[in-house]
Amino acid sequence: MALSFYPPSYRASQSDLTISISPLGLVEMADEEFEVHGVRLSRYSLYWSHYLGHMYAYRREVGEPQFAANYVRALSDYITNFTFGKGITFRTPPATAAIVPPLLKRVWEQDNRKESVLWEMGQTSGVTGDCFTKIAYEDPYVDTVGRLHPGRVRILPLNPAHCFPQWHEHDRQRMLSFKLKYRFWTTAPDGTRQVMTYVERISETGIEEFVNDELIDARPNPIGVIPVVYIPNNPVSGSPWGTPDIADIVSLNREYNEKALEISDIINYHSAPVTVVIGAKSSQLEKGPRKTWTLPKDARVENLQALVDLSGPLKFMELIKRTMHEMTGVPESALGQMQPISNTSGVALHIQYQPLMNRYNMKKLHFSSGFQRINELILLTLFQKEPWTMQFDEREGTKPDEGALLMLDPNDPNTFETSVHWPPPLPVDTLIKLNEIMSKMNLGLESKRGALRELGEEFPEGKMAEIFTELLEDQKEAGALQLRQAATTMATYLLTGLPPDGSNPEQGTSNNGDGSSVTSAGDGGEGSQGNPAGAPPSPEVAMIAQDLVTQAYGTKLAQYRNPSNS
Repeated sequence: MALSFYPPSYRASQSDLTISISPLGLVEMADEEFEVHGVRLSRYSLYWSHYLGHMYAYRREVGEPQFAANYVRALSDYITNFTFGKGITFRTPPATAAIVPPLLKRVWEQDNRKESVLWEMGQTSGVTGDCFTKIAYEDPYVDTVGRLHPGRVRILPLNPAHCFPQWHEHDRQRMLSFKLKYRFWTTAPDGTRQVMTYVERISETGIEEFVNDELIDARPNPIGVIPVVYIPNNPVSGSPWGTPDIADIVSLNREYNEKALEISDIINYHSAPVTVVIGAKSSQLEKGPRKTWTLPKDARVENLQALVDLSGPLKFMELIKRTMHEMTGVPESALGQMQPISNTSGVALHIQYQPLMNRYNMKKLHFSSGFQRINELILLTLFQKEPWTMQFDEREGTKPDEGALLMLDPNDPNTFETSVHWPPPLPVDTLIKLNEIMSKMNLGLESKRGALRELGEEFPEGKMAEIFTELLEDQKEAGALQLRQAATTMATYLLTGLPPDGSNPEQGTSNNGDGSSVTSAGDGGEGSQGNPAGAPPSPEVAMIAQDLVTQAYGTKLAQYRNPSNS
């Protein structure tokens, strides 16, 4: 049974894809825009419809099954999670390490949700092949209850179907202008709901905003560059656009579902088989249990038997599924297939996932340069909107190392230099990793800061400062404990008269002729420094002595007398 696959605009008009993936029907494009971007937008709509599970162009009759095994979404999400699931970290040169890392951490983790932004960027590029990210500044404001919200830098992944860039004629990596265009719902003054078109035109010199072709705002571009970064998922030579991860499995997934639906129809057909009556009339046969039929001679009644061998179609479905895994590089066992527990080494696991690692390295290559460009736009925006961030802040960063800058120069290209660190996507045995790092450190081939970087620490300088502060606190606590132990020993000496070593204080003394007591060292007994009664104890020692008496002998509770019983 062949299924016709109608254009996406037909499906989107009657489904939840209306706003998200049907720009052809919702955005009024000029003829020039349609000629340049029409094919790209149609491709987006096709891929999004399969990702969301809309794989049929019609609805079957009520009661007829119409299911879909959405391997497009399962494999795409697995690749996205494999690539961005463990996050990324940023590193800077030593000269800017005291200022830039805290700024990037604030923007990515405080002003934005880093994990959510990475997932959305990975999902968009994996489904459409293109990723557009806009950097914007949200001014501080006071809400309705009087709370002040500080300004923040926003990292906004855009829907590629709403993005219309203009590239340089001879340089496909240079964006001359950018137009963001989409429709949105709003409420008219009379209370009716209506759809309006928003357009934002951005160039290196200015920004213009339109609603229904009416100019609502025009302002100069404060940073002098287009604050939009384009990252191709998998570039195509000679084209400015990329290809998605699901491009090769859309048709395979559709074929898989078609064959599964055909097998389901065969099973349903024979689970309630047709009764064949030969040599008699069905009207003369009473239906129901415990009925007796009298048939004419040579008449017979039988069910239509299933003579179809389903092993062939099932093997074909297994072939299609295996092909989808091979096209994406995701192992068949990665989607939850039961497998025995083993102690597979990291090298063997890497070889098993080698096709997926190849795809991961390709995405890592292009997204690293894209993240570096995003960080540059973040710093440009911060320096323009919050100039004080160019100076070192002792509250935000650790003590700068020797040679680190305390003031950044926005005209210095090295100010915006960053590198992206990707943690290994495959599981790593932490114990083996620690043994390897310890061996390098014992041989003098690795430093503590380098070891922290190998373990995935984003800010090794801050971690080293934290460790140093903790060591100081440990020393202070150990000294305080020793001080308390000495005071407790002195309090015990005052109460018992016994020295800490347990010796008899009367030993080693003799009487002079005048009857006075003299120690073996020749010191006078009473009032001497060695006599605990010679000087009044300190208040702290007296308090400890009182606590020791209470804990040793308990306390005498006050007597209570009831006058009525007297």
